[in-house]
Order: sequence, then C-alpha cells, then structure tokens
Amino acid sequence: MDWVTCAFSAACPGIAQQPSGLCLAHLPAEDLPAVLARLSPGRLLDLRGTTVDGDLLARVLEATSCRPGRARLDRARFTGDVRLSGVTFAGDVSLDGARFERLASFFGARFEGNVSLAAARFTRELSFHGVRVRGHVSLDRAVMSRDALFGQAVFEHGLSCEGARFDGYATFDDARLGTGATFRGARFGRTLSFRKVRGQAGFDYAHFAGDAYLSASGRLSAARARADGLLDVTVARCGVDLRRAEVFGAATVRLTDSSADLEGAVLHGPASVTGKGLSMLSSLRQVDAASLTLTGLDLSGCGFAGLTHPSGVRVRNCTFALTPRGVRVSLRRPMLRWISRRSALADEHALRGWDASGGSPTTPDLLAALYAGLRGRIEDRDTSADFAFAAMEMRRQAGEHWWLSLSWLLWGYGMRLGRAVAWCTLLAALTAAAVLWSSTSHAARQAVHHNPVVHQ
Repeated sequence: MDWVTCAFSAACPGIAQQPSGLCLAHLPAEDLPAVLARLSPGRLLDLRGTTVDGDLLARVLEATSCRPGRARLDRARFTGDVRLSGVTFAGDVSLDGARFERLASFFGARFEGNVSLAAARFTRELSFHGVRVRGHVSLDRAVMSRDALFGQAVFEHGLSCEGARFDGYATFDDARLGTGATFRGARFGRTLSFRKVRGQAGFDYAHFAGDAYLSASGRLSAARARADGLLDVTVARCGVDLRRAEVFGAATVRLTDSSADLEGAVLHGPASVTGKGLSMLSSLRQVDAASLTLTGLDLSGCGFAGLTHPSGVRVRNCTFALTPRGVRVSLRRPMLRWISRRSALADEHALRGWDASGGSPTTPDLLAALYAGLRGRIEDRDTSADFAFAAMEMRRQAGEHWWLSLSWLLWGYGMRLGRAVAWCTLLAALTAAAVLWSSTSHAARQAVHHNPVVHQ
C-alpha cells in the first residue's frame, strides 16, 4: 500500500487522517465532524482502505454536496448498501480492489472522468443501469457474485472487463460502448444478455457457462470462446469472428449485410448461419459441426478445406464462386481445353490458381471428398449437379482412374451430354465424308475402267 495506514490497528488498511492518524471509520465520534468539514464539492476524496458503512457514506456525500472531485477509494470496504443516485463525480474515480458487501447501485450517478473497479468484489447485486461515464470504465478481474445490470449505460470511452467474473445474470441491453468493450477471458456463470448494444465488443477466450445472446452494431469477436449452453449472435453491417470457438449447445448466427468467420469452430449442437442482404461467410475451414445449416449467404470466398462433416452441412439459397469461362492453355495434358461455367468452391479456385488471393492449401482428393459430401446437401439442383461434376474433376486431377480422363473427354462423366452429342455428330460427319469420298473414288475408277480411250 502506498499510503499511511490507520494507527488504530496494524490490521486496518484505512488511510490515516491528520492530525489523529486514524481512518474515518476509527475516528472518535466527536472528531468526525471536523474532518468532514474539510471536504468540499469538487475536491479530492481519499478513503483508500477505509471501512465505510451506510451512515458514514451518507455523511461523506452530504459533506461534498453529492459532487466529489477526484475520488480515491482503492481497497475500501463498503459494509452497507451503496446507493449513488444523483451523485456526480467531477474527476476520476478509483475503486481498485474495493469490496461491496451489500447492494452496489450506481443507478442515476454521473462520472465526468474515468472509473476503475479493477479487482473489485461485489458480494450482492451490482447496478450500472442507465449510468453515464464520460471516460473509460475498467472492471478487469472484478468479481460479481450476483446479478450485474448494465442496461442503457453509456461508456463514452469504452469498457474493459478482461478476466472479470459474472456469477449471476448479466445484462448489457441497449448499452452504448463508445470506443468499444472487451471481455477477453471473462466468465459468465449464468445467462448473458448483450442485445441491441451499440459499438464493437470482444469476447475472445470468454467462457459462457449459461446461454449467451450477443448483438452489436460494431465488430463482434468471440474467437476461442467457449459456450456451454446456447449461443445466439445477431449483427448488422459489421463482422463476426468466431474462429476456434467451441459451442456445446445450439449455435445461431444471424447476419444482415455482415460477414462471419467460423474457421476452426467446434459446434457440438445444431448450428445455423442465416444471412440477409449482402451477407457472407469467409471461412468454414477445419470446422467440426455435425449439423450446420447455411441460408442466404454469399459463399463465393468461403473456404471449406478441412470441414470435418461435409454431409452434415445443409445449404439453402446460397451463392458460390463461378469457374472462369473460355479456352485455357497449360503445360499439362490436355494442353488445350475449354472450361464451361459452373459453381465451385473457393478452395478449387486457390488450388487451380484462378484466385490470386490464394487460400488454405488443399489437395484434389480432399476437394473431391468435399464436393461429394456437399452435393447431396444443397437444395439448388443446378449447384448440386455442378458439385457432382466437380467431384469427378478432382478425382481425375488426383489421378485416381485412367478411365476418368476418357470419360471426361467423351461425355463429361455422363453429366455433359452435349459433349457426347458433339462427338457423335463429329463421328457421323467423318463417317459421311469417308463414305462420300470412297463413293466418289470408286465412281472415278469405274469411269476410267469403262472408257480407256478417254483416259489415253
């Protein structure tokens, strides 16, 4: 501790008041009015390490006219209810390591500066509902043993809850986060309601022991997070990062003009990603999901390499990348080929070098398995047929069977009947030309044989 502690006892961490050398909690009753008289609105309030009961808190607020300036309350212990409605803190407030043994209600309070509650402990309920803070708020490593209410709060310069623990119900509905909020490594013991929040938020490495409902207007990240129950994510006009997230309950992601990245996610329960407007999924690489439904998404840039259960994916009203159309010349056989337009995975574009952006490395045989697994899960018949053709293409590229090249050349694996008709037409034309040539030659020889004089 960087302050002179109370002389009453070596166990008391309260800051000593001069000239008595005692903290406010241990001052004799007759000496307390003189010390409180030195307090005034807008001036420093220093109660570090002091035990503050309900009566002492009320007298301190009265002495400052409910408008203290800079407040230093580190490691203070509040034994009574803390109700700060109507109180305005004109300066920064520090409550690092403070302990609230009863209700802690900041409802109706205003903070003109920063607020630090790092490592604070709340034994009972905490309410920041409707609070406005012009600075930054820190609840890093704080412990909230009961319900924590942050609905409609305004944090103009952001909120930090890294390593915080929310053991009860937690709500941030309709909060405004200013520069954003971070909950990296936080733990939520019960339901988290984070709906209609304005601003970006990060829940990287967070643990949701109960259901979690997340909705924000800025970028939302829950990379490497763990959800033991339901995970419901709704965003508009921003990005969602769920890389390496693990969800044991149902997972629902709703996108409106937004993008999502699920690379490496493990989804044990039923999962769905639904898009409206210009919504896209950027990656499903290494995703482990036994049941995943994709609806209304742009999948033209989505990588599928390493998808554990392709047959567990169901695709509705989604668009894929298209292969380039035209004549291609290469050093490999066939050196000259015509490529028809069809739907394809972004991984095939990366494999064939059609996409300059590249992608996760994969092989033709793995892509063949992907196409084969996905083809039966796509509702659009044309796309399903394209994937069936692509599966055969990848098997041919992998060199599995020599007859695949012949099948591709003659009739497009039985799925390009126009190619077979073209070959038959060509063969018929060649046959007709041969017959015509043979007939013409035979007639000429017969004419020479019957008219030798003319020949001479």
